[in-house]
Amino acid sequence: MEEVVLGSGTSLNVGEIVEVHCTYKWQIYQRLQELAIPCWCATNQPLRVHIVDVNSAIQLWSVSRQFKMSRHDLICWLEYCWEQNF
Repeated sequence: MEEVVLGSGTSLNVGEIVEVHCTYKWQIYQRLQELAIPCWCATNQPLRVHIVDVNSAIQLWSVSRQFKMSRHDLICWLEYCWEQNF
């Protein structure tokens, strides 16, 4: 099973089902559905996401980050990315 280590130090395994506990679970759920990432959510239950590949792990990280970070932190992150030479 392939392991993915995200920028936050969190590691996920491809094939793993991840639970997301937060107040933004329905917004995250909707965005993951738009990205065709397998996920499901019920009232008073955590969002569950099936990590099918490395891309889905990165997209989950990116989407959840957009909802959890402050606007200021997101702007700083974007400016940092613009300054990088990839």
